[in-house]
Amino acid sequence: MQKVLSRYSPPGVPRPDRRYPLGKNLREWLDHLQRQHRLSVIRPGVDLKFGVAAVANRLDGTAASLFIEPGGHPVSVVSGLLSDRAWMAEAMGVAPSQVLSRYLEASLNPLPWNETSEAACQEVVHTDELDLGALLPIPTHNEHDSGPYITAGLMIIRNPVTGVQNVSIHRLQVTGQNRLGALLLPRHALSFYQRAEAEGDDLEVAIVIGADPLTLLASQAIVPIDHDELEIAGALHSQPLDVVRCITNQVRVPAQAEIVIEGRLLCRIRELEGPFGEFPQYYGERAERHVIEVDAVTHRRNPLYHTIVGGGLEHLLLGGIPREATLLAHLKRSFPSVRDVHLSKGGVCRYHLYVQIDKRSEGEAKNIILGALAGHYDVKHVTVVDCDVDVHDPAEVEWALATRFQADRDLLLVSESQGSKLDPSTRDGVGAKLGFDATVPLSAPPFKFLRIRVPGETELDLAGVIDSSASNWRERIGAEQAKEYLHE
Repeated sequence: MQKVLSRYSPPGVPRPDRRYPLGKNLREWLDHLQRQHRLSVIRPGVDLKFGVAAVANRLDGTAASLFIEPGGHPVSVVSGLLSDRAWMAEAMGVAPSQVLSRYLEASLNPLPWNETSEAACQEVVHTDELDLGALLPIPTHNEHDSGPYITAGLMIIRNPVTGVQNVSIHRLQVTGQNRLGALLLPRHALSFYQRAEAEGDDLEVAIVIGADPLTLLASQAIVPIDHDELEIAGALHSQPLDVVRCITNQVRVPAQAEIVIEGRLLCRIRELEGPFGEFPQYYGERAERHVIEVDAVTHRRNPLYHTIVGGGLEHLLLGGIPREATLLAHLKRSFPSVRDVHLSKGGVCRYHLYVQIDKRSEGEAKNIILGALAGHYDVKHVTVVDCDVDVHDPAEVEWALATRFQADRDLLLVSESQGSKLDPSTRDGVGAKLGFDATVPLSAPPFKFLRIRVPGETELDLAGVIDSSASNWRERIGAEQAKEYLHE
């Protein structure tokens, strides 16, 4: 069933100019990263317990990691595939400034997938005596994680009523040879499960590991229920995504994926899961969670296993970019003065939102703050700045806050509101929100908030004025003085 949100871009969101996207599958993306000197191949033997995460964290944001035979396991592990915003732009085939508009365009104009009967992800099939630990090199990342976790698996399920699929990423703890503990937060996946559970049924599920970068990004789209994120992946690819039906159930999965785990979310079964190092860089608590029983594992010959280290840049940016695109569109619908938004890394790409506006009236910034807080419950602190402040530079935003904000006039406080359950400072997700109006008052004299500027600084050809041959400054000064003496 094809689902279309809209066939036009909302006001202020232009269709971006773009090249053809990169990375039809994970392997092509690794080829690209290696050509760009952004792939580090790690020698065999790095420990799956903490070792993989330690190396990946040291390289975070500078290079992806490819681990050969980690912990002696024959399957290689990759990490850090999308740990820089510019890399995401390359994957989409657009300039970094066009990432949000391109993502929004794909979300609004999904492409129905193309079903095939043969797929690389089913070259090898395991259905008997399944042992996830033996089949897959599943790392343990952080010091107090309760065991090995699948962290980059796309969970694909079907609405038990409509059959429409949902794609999302959940932390999955290996709790037995063919058993996974799953944290399902109150989103679409949990809604589908609750419908099945109400009828006394298990819910069929597939866990896709080793998807291409654009399908990873699509999995995080914030769209209404019953919108298949694999169709958004197709739009990001500019062509329908090839999918194949699972061996043991009705779920369709990306045909070019590396590994697929097929199973069922068990009806009315809960087991202990956690703790686990989450994106706020604290541990998610141990509690009774949902359970997946595994029925089959399929994969490519010589597969690659993708892992995302909890709290690392890949983890933060994968969730941050889709939220930015959604919040930008949400705000522009009501506030045409909004120009750009950014979820900062310091705010774990979830909690701190910076909004750039072309201010037109007093009080507008506070309305925008309220709109932003209503846009997603994760948003905790909103800072609104003028067009001369770069929202992608935290130092610029902090400067605006330091020089244009007065707490008794510009602070907005909302108590007892819904926030993130993974924010340890909340009371089971209930907490306070803050808004900071760091814009210049429209009534201010023109010179009062005029930013200092050195004429010609930005246009200066720095390489043209630096003398790279001057190895010793004292000798260089002496040579110039000698020239002046000869001319006297």
